[in-house]
Amino acid sequence: MAYNLLKGKKGIIFGALDENSIAWKTAQACHAEGAELVLTNAPIALRMGTINKLAEEINAPVIPADVTITEDIENLLTKSMEHFGGGVDFILHSIGMSINVRKGIHYTENNYEFTHKGLDISALSLHRVLATAMKMDAINEWGSVVALTYIAAQRVFPDYNDMTDNKAYLESIARNFGYQYGVKKNVRVNTISQSPTRTTAGSGVKGFDGFISYAEKMSPLGNATAQECANYCVSLFSDLTKMVTMQNLFHDGGFSFTGVSQAVIEQMEK
Repeated sequence: MAYNLLKGKKGIIFGALDENSIAWKTAQACHAEGAELVLTNAPIALRMGTINKLAEEINAPVIPADVTITEDIENLLTKSMEHFGGGVDFILHSIGMSINVRKGIHYTENNYEFTHKGLDISALSLHRVLATAMKMDAINEWGSVVALTYIAAQRVFPDYNDMTDNKAYLESIARNFGYQYGVKKNVRVNTISQSPTRTTAGSGVKGFDGFISYAEKMSPLGNATAQECANYCVSLFSDLTKMVTMQNLFHDGGFSFTGVSQAVIEQMEK
């Protein structure tokens, strides 16, 4: 059921790769709530994914952008503002990549060139997008920016590797830029710490199947789905959350505040 929560609003969605991605479902949810959208991803991701199918479904242009290149971000924002006839009201940052994870390199043996690349894509990209948007005055007053993160930024999950560091830095950027953009133009910046979710990226983490089962047993409400995360994003883009900023918001069925569940105790006693 749609409530027109985003009627008249315009937004940019980073990171929609395929139908399993949270960004994909968020784009659909925002469209259903009345928003006009621009879709973007790295050129290589656009070749690998099926984003044009989504673009046709929600009537949105696709503008390629490498988030490690400032000029690409400038081009994306310029073309988006031309398309919309003005600034944007919200941005979803759904971007993350670790070459160390992909290559199965242990955290204690990380290749630092890979680490730098992953940090640039996964975390510094948020700073680059916000800094460029601020210079170009691309986000309208009372706009909203949301970046997706994971609880491994605060707690140790060994196989999440250097993505744990990337997410911790991402959350710090959201807090610090949230202050700066809030003071300057009432733009709010938050992160959503989502349950482990069966996306193309998430499924690439070693031991993912076992962990998603564990998280399901640990969470009083169970794991939050990609669609449920998309709905939560809509609420943060809407005017109903105008005074929420600089927050890391757990969307995980209660996992983050559960020490141990009865289901896990029973499993361990078998």
